[in-house]
Amino acid sequence: MNTALYIARRYLFAKKSTNAINIISTISVLGVFVGSAALIIVLSVFNGFEDVVLKMFNTITPQLVIAPAEGKTFDPHSVFFTELKSAKEVYSFTEVLSENALLRYRDKQSVGMVKGVSTSYLKNKSLDSITVQGKFILQTEAGPNAVIGSALQNYLMVNTNDPFTQLQVFSPKKGLKTSSVNPADDFMDLYIPVSGIFEVQQDFDNIAIVPLSFARKLLNEEIKVSSIELNLQKGVDPDVFKAKIAQQLGKKYVVKDRVEQNKALYNILSTEKWAVYIILTFILIIAIFNIIGSLTMLVIDKLKDIAILSSLGAGKGLIRKIFLFEGMMITLAGCVFGLFVGLVFCLLQQKFGLIKMSQENLLMSNAYPIGLKWKDFLLVFITVSIFSFMASALSSNLSVKNINHLNQDL
Repeated sequence: MNTALYIARRYLFAKKSTNAINIISTISVLGVFVGSAALIIVLSVFNGFEDVVLKMFNTITPQLVIAPAEGKTFDPHSVFFTELKSAKEVYSFTEVLSENALLRYRDKQSVGMVKGVSTSYLKNKSLDSITVQGKFILQTEAGPNAVIGSALQNYLMVNTNDPFTQLQVFSPKKGLKTSSVNPADDFMDLYIPVSGIFEVQQDFDNIAIVPLSFARKLLNEEIKVSSIELNLQKGVDPDVFKAKIAQQLGKKYVVKDRVEQNKALYNILSTEKWAVYIILTFILIIAIFNIIGSLTMLVIDKLKDIAILSSLGAGKGLIRKIFLFEGMMITLAGCVFGLFVGLVFCLLQQKFGLIKMSQENLLMSNAYPIGLKWKDFLLVFITVSIFSFMASALSSNLSVKNINHLNQDL
């Protein structure tokens, strides 16, 4: 066994001459234990919230979107898109035609995005999970229906249970060079009943989703589309498939994955998590550097032992290693125990929902969500190890500072 490690282990469990050293060492272990447990629990809660938010966004965000690099629309009836529609890797191929429009309901009005989608859009069976009122129905025997976001519903005060009042949609007519005497003649004016309300996030909640045929009539566009949304079969790698079709399409089209479609969201989630990690790491560093006081007192307590080891031929490097290993063992013991307790708590929270949020949410459980990732455990362990090494190295230098004088005194 390594000599320095063996002596450090004996010092760790041996009784000290001064009880204060035991107390300070215990406080150091508890500080690292609490800091490590708190850090892994908070990171896991952030992972849980991230999973919940992304799950809601992914319900309405396709895996891949194909859009024109220039202009607003393109013709989807080329040979490539026809073959892509029937490709074995593609689960749903949705043609989308969207444009801003003026929406009116009774005496209230608001500007929103009208998004016309083909029937493949309804292959997403998770749409019911974001529907907070009514049902996610776009077509009935009576004709087309709209499903609008909660932001539009709040502005317009739409009542999905009122079958007699429909949503009125205005869009400028294309190709008009001059305005008529009556400004209303410059707009296409259509009515559509609202079958449901969905809620995801403010950026999405000002959208009115309608059948593609309704959007074509509203925008007077018979052939072209704004984009094509793709969802892939299980087991198909979106990144590989994206690279494949992007190369075939060339520079005339842009292919975006979910991260590129929602850059702001992913940046916010990542920034918040790292900000919390940095703040809690500073607290953990303070707890770790308590080890300096513990090791300093241990060095003073073991001055006689240090002098004896030096007289027996132990070099300064060996003596430094003894107290370096001592400090590392104290902090890493607290870290490992903290990670274990944090893991147990997270598992209990996942299963039983011990800690509840103040308000219930229709889109998620009332308990704080948990997402366990082994990378977070590794990150916390490495963080503690680095700062533990720094603190222990500083303290271990004290053990050889006056070693020559100790030998003379002995």
